[in-house]
Amino acid sequence: MILALSLAALGADESKAPPKESAEHSSDSGKGALKTTLHRLTVGGIQIDYEATAGTLVVQEEEAKHKANVFFVAYTKCRSKGEAPARRPIAFAFNGGPGSSSVWLHLGLLGPKRVDLGPEQGASAPREVAPSGGLTLPAQVAPPYRLVDNDVSLLDWTDLVFIDPVTTGYSRAEPADDAKQFHGVTQDVRSVAEFIRLYVTKFGRWDSPKYLIGESYGTTRAAGLAEHLQNQLGMNLNGVVLISAVLNFQTVRFDEGNDLPYPLFLPTYTATAWYHKKLAPELLADRQKTLAEVEKFALGEYTLALMKGSALTAEERQCIARKLARYTGLSEEYVRHANLRIEAHRFLKELLRSAHQIVG
Repeated sequence: MILALSLAALGADESKAPPKESAEHSSDSGKGALKTTLHRLTVGGIQIDYEATAGTLVVQEEEAKHKANVFFVAYTKCRSKGEAPARRPIAFAFNGGPGSSSVWLHLGLLGPKRVDLGPEQGASAPREVAPSGGLTLPAQVAPPYRLVDNDVSLLDWTDLVFIDPVTTGYSRAEPADDAKQFHGVTQDVRSVAEFIRLYVTKFGRWDSPKYLIGESYGTTRAAGLAEHLQNQLGMNLNGVVLISAVLNFQTVRFDEGNDLPYPLFLPTYTATAWYHKKLAPELLADRQKTLAEVEKFALGEYTLALMKGSALTAEERQCIARKLARYTGLSEEYVRHANLRIEAHRFLKELLRSAHQIVG
């Protein structure tokens, strides 16, 4: 995806046409240069005028021996005359990987603009059939792509800063050979923490309520940042948001000999199958009741069956396969073929296979 930083700008005076984008400061040789434009968004029926700032801050490691230009995009609500910025919350957001830029949270969930993915697609959504007999993709899945206003952005609640850790997005070590100095769990935490310190200092946000928003490996980073910011930099946080949390990687790795993810993922499989109406009518009737039933099965009978391994009798295996098929919407034959262990990437492709679709 390519981020269009120079969007049509909107002015603070609602009664007048929006002004052209307004450029801000830049430093020598373009390092640390910032570009700011004005925009307007409506969230929850409330009109918000905001500034979009894109640029880099220079982060230095090990007494200035190593440095990196860390790229960010920030969205800040325009303040009333005399209003102090410190009264408004600010949230620092990043994705995971490690190795991912913040584009997914930025243009897929939290930012004032998001990629147009078209109408929500359920299993029963109509699909156009191509002359060849195959199914065509929705228009939004193929280029050209476009950005639309995000009416569920968090900008009505908090200012947002999307950070690209070193070697992701537009963030680069300088010289490039020094990139390894910023790679690793501890090094990553230190460099992102230093960026946050630089940002709140440069823009006068030390007294603002501060939050971290991390996704996937970003939740691991957020946990480390919370400790580092408080104990090493004297910065206390007001909250941490964990999206697709992974603080124990054994819970998400479908490795041979590691049976922990299978019962933990099962309730999510059930909720997904419920949404696509792939469960029996009695399970579709009450989602919360169904999930409670599945969680009990997952942490009890199913976990015990996995622990038995090859000691599981044929009768027990058949019983577990039948229940797994019932709770996931998959065929009993597939569950048996998978040895009662359904990996997430396989579930996504199996659930809607008959409709020639995969779950996103």
